[in-house]
Amino acid sequence: MEADGFLNRRRMSAEAPGGDGGVVGASAGAEIRWLGGRIWGVSDGIVGSLSSRIGSESELQTVQLHGFPEVIENTEPDYEGLPQGASTSTHMLAGAVAGIMEHCLMFPIDCVKTRMQSLQPDPAARYSNVMEALWRIVRTEGVWRPMRGLNITAVGAGPAHALYFACYEKLKKTLSDVIHPGANSHLANGTAGCVATLLHDAAMNPAEVVKQRMQMYNSPYRSVLDCMRAVWQKEGVGAFYRSYTTQLTMNVPFQALHFMAYEYLQELLNPHRQYNPPSHMVSGALAGALAAAATTPLDVCKTLLNTQETLALHTLNSGGHISGLAHAFRTVYRLGGLPAYFKGVQARIIYQMPSTAISWSVYEFFKYIITKHHHEKRKRERDLEK
Repeated sequence: MEADGFLNRRRMSAEAPGGDGGVVGASAGAEIRWLGGRIWGVSDGIVGSLSSRIGSESELQTVQLHGFPEVIENTEPDYEGLPQGASTSTHMLAGAVAGIMEHCLMFPIDCVKTRMQSLQPDPAARYSNVMEALWRIVRTEGVWRPMRGLNITAVGAGPAHALYFACYEKLKKTLSDVIHPGANSHLANGTAGCVATLLHDAAMNPAEVVKQRMQMYNSPYRSVLDCMRAVWQKEGVGAFYRSYTTQLTMNVPFQALHFMAYEYLQELLNPHRQYNPPSHMVSGALAGALAAAATTPLDVCKTLLNTQETLALHTLNSGGHISGLAHAFRTVYRLGGLPAYFKGVQARIIYQMPSTAISWSVYEFFKYIITKHHHEKRKRERDLEK
């Protein structure tokens, strides 16, 4: 008996001070309520439509055929290779949910990372470690301050991760069939992840610019719309993509290291490529930490390009804007030397480890649920035909 038409393929799976505190608190609170309502609605719809279809894990069963006992392995669906009936929207849905949850759950640490990467911070915004920074921000600026810019991040993360995972899965399968048919290919996975990064960053970069400007200490912007309007009027539309090449320069090696490390760890911890949440979390966390540490210098330059720090520009007696990766690298070195390239590395690793663990776990979970739903639907259809 066939396991409901599924082949046992084993493939790797993707991937305010200076302002009115009341206004700031109300703005951030509104962002939380706005985002919460939408996440609740989406989650309720997804879980409500899929949870009723999830059966128990299949086991080895003994059946009697014509008087002879036969042991049949009724394996659970191969979720690494989604069924033919699953469209690209399956990957997009799982990716969008994973991206939104990843960014929202880790947003306060992301705020701390942005501030700790500041090259010329205000004396009141100089922090020794992540927890001390988070505590001081909450105590001196209000409990909602670390959440400013959350709504624009969620709006950008949804479509960015949907495009990312859909592109990754499609290219991974296509390239694997060419490079190493019927087996996993690290080259295919790494290449697919790098190409998918082009789409992800194109969708996410404008949101990153607005988010980081909202996160900075003493940010002059009262809301996300105020920030977008000010950047558009003063710096032009190009400001939203000023760091795009730097973002790509950072994310391409980041994703290459990330996927290669994740794949290697999965081969050690989950050699049979089954749905195994602990292995996904551990592999994702360690892979994210390695990639984050190695690409911190590029992240510092990206933050400088996005925020255009006022104090840094004054120190350089620059009346214009910092533009381009080379200009950003020179500026970072002039202001802090070699150590400046690793400002905020602790916060970046602390942010990336749970972020990648959450992203992989949520993505694999939703992919597993959707795949199992397709598997059970086809099984019912086959049973009705008999």
